Amino acid sequence: MGEDQKGRGSARPLRVLFVCTLNQWRSPTAEAIYRGDPRLEVRSAGTRSGARRRVGPSDLAWADAVLVMEADHKNWIHEKFGDLDLPPVRILRISNNLGFMDDDLKRELREAIEPELDELLRAGPLRP
Repeated sequence: MGEDQKGRGSARPLRVLFVCTLNQWRSPTAEAIYRGDPRLEVRSAGTRSGARRRVGPSDLAWADAVLVMEADHKNWIHEKFGDLDLPPVRILRISNNLGFMDDDLKRELREAIEPELDELLRAGPLRP
């Protein structure tokens, strides 16, 4: 498979976009945790205009899957970018009450993310 193809049959890692509100605590922590994981390429972004890095069309085109912290984030992506060919968007249900790289936040993220990754990696090709 070519580098531009999104299929899981290639040696290319799964591209995961982590999304929270302001891209300050939850999604950057998830990105930091999984940055060195050979199964993945990771990015993070936020949904609000004041986010450190805001989700854009190029992020969604790049991603094989989007893991959002709250249902509102998924709704926002679908409302703002519903006309695009979106990757699967999954809700992790991670509350916004712990700081960047907090040990409890890292544990909660791993517990929520690992089952999603297992399923996504087993699923085979996610996007053409």
